[in-house]
Amino acid sequence: MSALAERLIAALGPEAVHTDPEDLAVYSFDAYSEDRLPSAAVVPKDVREVTQVVRIAAECGEPIVARGSGTGLCGGAVPTQGGIVVSFARLNKILEIDTRNRRAKVQPGLINLDLSRATARDGLFYAPDPSSQKVSSLGGNIATNAGGPHCLSYGTTTNHVIGLEFVDHRGEVVTVHQDDPGYDLGSVLVGSEGTLGIVTSIDVRLMRLPEAVRVYVATFGDVESASEAVSQIIGAGIVPIALEIMDKVITGAVEAAFKAGYPEDAGAVLLIEIAGLADDMDASEAAIAKIARAGGALSWRTARSQAERDLLWAARKGAAGAIGRLAPNYYIQDCVVPRTKLPMVMHRVDEIARDHRLTVGNVFHAGDGNLHPLLLFDRSIPRDIQAVIDAGSQILETCIDYGGTISGEHGIGYEKRESMALLFSADDLATMGRVRDVLDPARLFNPDKIFPSSAMCNEVRATN
Repeated sequence: MSALAERLIAALGPEAVHTDPEDLAVYSFDAYSEDRLPSAAVVPKDVREVTQVVRIAAECGEPIVARGSGTGLCGGAVPTQGGIVVSFARLNKILEIDTRNRRAKVQPGLINLDLSRATARDGLFYAPDPSSQKVSSLGGNIATNAGGPHCLSYGTTTNHVIGLEFVDHRGEVVTVHQDDPGYDLGSVLVGSEGTLGIVTSIDVRLMRLPEAVRVYVATFGDVESASEAVSQIIGAGIVPIALEIMDKVITGAVEAAFKAGYPEDAGAVLLIEIAGLADDMDASEAAIAKIARAGGALSWRTARSQAERDLLWAARKGAAGAIGRLAPNYYIQDCVVPRTKLPMVMHRVDEIARDHRLTVGNVFHAGDGNLHPLLLFDRSIPRDIQAVIDAGSQILETCIDYGGTISGEHGIGYEKRESMALLFSADDLATMGRVRDVLDPARLFNPDKIFPSSAMCNEVRATN
């Protein structure tokens, strides 16, 4: 047994420390894998144990990687340099619900949807709702500043986090809150992908459940027409709760899996949700339907019951899983473009897929221009692997060319870090690096994430 393992076991107990290769393999990947095992994986039960792990890691010079549910898509929880993986599977409780002030305090391992389920009886809910909300943890959501279909109206994770408790590089517990004077350090931590500290509790803002909710499905001949309709709706000053588009490939897959009633012969479907006062619903529907029809909508359907609404959303959020019916593997991109550029960018995405002889399925948060093209392939075919890598890179470059960016809610992680140089100058990256050096001078928190390898070696380090 290694000296590191002995120290961890002495601090946390043998049941909380894993060092066998077959156990470590479970903690070596998320949806992205680099085939590198950590030196150890630990499952602490409280913040005191987290501080002990951080201190041991610092004394041993071991990297430390925080891990939630492991549902990330960009290698954010991959231990690329080995080290210690800290799983928050046991730190998964709701610590407090303050219904009067519409706030809650939770642990980072809590599953996103469980918070809304627990607060629904009080007429409250937690707004950020990534498609993985049934399985992703709030700590992981904070790491990537997750959004979801309803972030068009409600905002992303950063808009709902009001305070954080985290363990810093010294193994000390630090608490930050929006009510505190001075800099808003909590907003710096949200989206930092575990590179600045280890979050151990979260204060979040809750919202009131709306009086009325309606969901509609409009069909279009193609994705470009549906995208143009979205721009027209927002341009008219109407901001629905959600505006989601699925193309024919995705619609066929989700309909086969869920039987939600999506028309499979349409080139694209636009899923629309509005919420508010019951007396306002008819007027809002009429205004949106008028714009959709003027934009070429072929049909308009209103969900008539809560069960029907739930099924439509279950199918939409289950799109990635349903794709397994069409291909052995898929690669999903996460990028953002201005809404007005959606028709042009979607046309270009189809061109890129055709050029590489790949099938692409498009499902995306059209309201805020957050694209999720899914490139279908077979990992057993070497040509497919290279084609997917090349096509994915071209899609990112296309989004940048149209004034967009390379991630909307999945983070940068390990996979996209080299693409940061396409967006930011050496000076930009150096400035970010200096912020990290203040909070993690030894760079032991989640190394190899966010920053390009060249920047870490040259631009950023040169400023120290």
